[in-house]
Amino acid sequence: MNFHDTRETRDPEARERELLSRLPAQIAHARAAAPAFGRLLADVDPDSVTSREALATLPVTRKSELLELQKAARPFGGFSAVGWGAACRRVFASPGPLYEPEGARPDYYRLARALFAAGFRAGDLVHNTFSYHFTPAGSMMETAAHALGCTVFPAGVGQTEQQLAAIADLQPNAYVGTPSFLRILLDKADELGVRVSFTKAFVSGEAFPPSMRDALAARGIMAFQAYATADIGLIAYETPAREGMVVDEDVLLEIVRPGTGDPVAVGEVGEVVVTTLNPDYPLIRFGTGDLSAVLPGDSPCGRTNVRIKGWMGRADQTTKVKGMFVHPGQIAQVVRRHPEITRARLVVDNPDLADRMTLMCEAAGGGSEALAAAVAASIRELTKLRGEVAFLPAGALANDGKVIDDVRTYE
Repeated sequence: MNFHDTRETRDPEARERELLSRLPAQIAHARAAAPAFGRLLADVDPDSVTSREALATLPVTRKSELLELQKAARPFGGFSAVGWGAACRRVFASPGPLYEPEGARPDYYRLARALFAAGFRAGDLVHNTFSYHFTPAGSMMETAAHALGCTVFPAGVGQTEQQLAAIADLQPNAYVGTPSFLRILLDKADELGVRVSFTKAFVSGEAFPPSMRDALAARGIMAFQAYATADIGLIAYETPAREGMVVDEDVLLEIVRPGTGDPVAVGEVGEVVVTTLNPDYPLIRFGTGDLSAVLPGDSPCGRTNVRIKGWMGRADQTTKVKGMFVHPGQIAQVVRRHPEITRARLVVDNPDLADRMTLMCEAAGGGSEALAAAVAASIRELTKLRGEVAFLPAGALANDGKVIDDVRTYE
């Protein structure tokens, strides 16, 4: 079987009718069970929202707004329909911090569909290198692998040599994690003379350029990627056609003009806005802050759902580094901790396709090694990522309001 289920190949018009038929009940449920949507949608008649045009009239709630909303109403800002207990199996924290519930239903994040398209099957041993702590990525992938009948080795992040020892002993045939950590494992394996047994890989959390995909294929590892978030779960996934990403079967996706809720034409780049049909965390018109565009036509793989180009950058200054979101507010917190800094900008680049953060600072007295070390420690504490620090002369940073400058290229 080449497809996870028959839903992937159904008539597009039938899919659209089915999704829209489920929408009124989801909106009514969100209003009744999630207090934040009870306020946001108080004047909305759920039974009237039966078309994309009607959906487009509802307010967009953006990920960048959730931090303040959650501070006002812990833990989930009133957007969750489940609380502590059997219906909420785990709660995770993403940088910010932002808190996300994990419901108890199997394959809660719906990523099994994406793993299947990547060639994962029952009986595979999956080496999962996503984090199992604080952030949900490890659990997202493990629950999906279990739904397919795979066995999972919960490797988590870091400890490269210990991971290679486990790979040598267990001979897993599948890898899950960021593409950069897969490359680190392979390079270290070459150095130590360890044979890596992976034949398939599912990567996410970072850009996955064709050059890296081809390099892995040359080593006998067929790797695929997906676009997912901690809030929504799976949004879209790559298939063997390698032409864009196919949208998941249980979300309504819109591409809107950044800063608005207005849908754009097919092919035009805009912000990804998603309405999920998940009853536990019923996000209605959730603005991800990510940029993408709808691809015209059908996928050569035979799946009939809408395709998007994939992740094309951020609609706001929030960016993703090594699978973790970094927010302008976190950079402001770093600066407030160190009054010697008068202005700062986080520059994100990727020499040798490895993400790097450098906080460019204008500082009274020109800065010092001690200050640089203290600032680097604050970056690590507040973003959970390592960052370098560089000092610039006063006035060197442009007066353009930019806090995070993502200059990464993927050629």
